Amino acid sequence: MNIGILGFQGGIIEHKQLLENIGCNVIHVLYREDLEKIDGLILPGGESTTISRILNRTGIMQPLREKIQNGLPVWGTCAGMILLAKNLSNDSKVDGIKTMDITVRRNAYGTQLDSFNTSVVIPKVSEKEIPLVFIRAPFIDSVDENVEVICEVNGNIVAARQGNMLVSSFHPELTDDVEFHKYFVNMCK
Repeated sequence: MNIGILGFQGGIIEHKQLLENIGCNVIHVLYREDLEKIDGLILPGGESTTISRILNRTGIMQPLREKIQNGLPVWGTCAGMILLAKNLSNDSKVDGIKTMDITVRRNAYGTQLDSFNTSVVIPKVSEKEIPLVFIRAPFIDSVDENVEVICEVNGNIVAARQGNMLVSSFHPELTDDVEFHKYFVNMCK
């Protein structure tokens, strides 16, 4: 299984290590042609405005959008969730991929100082508690009816799925837990 990680910025190495731990071949996606080599793609956390600008400048944005619309499994963590959202409730600077029927609030939990950890059971993903790391995290303000809410924390939607698209406002790659990565790899099969 070839899982791509958008390789411009963010938790690239951390995602790579967890994917390799569960037997995946990892490809750093930096060019258009890299999209042809993968069975699924992770859009890691980082700075969503910067990532969107790089996607546009490199010419990857439109081919990536088309691949996702044609069924490429994709998982956006934190900034990746912002990039996949069709709507942002509090910022218009991000020119994202805009393929998922969700409205996202950037930096919804506040500043870097407001970052936090928690653990929850996410029945769709695992029967055991999964550690969740929130860093300047967004959350989902609203979802369309075709979007499945996978996890809420303190009444806020922090993970959702729409067909081949998965998003999480937390960073599973910053823990040793591989359950969310396994869930995504199963989506890619």
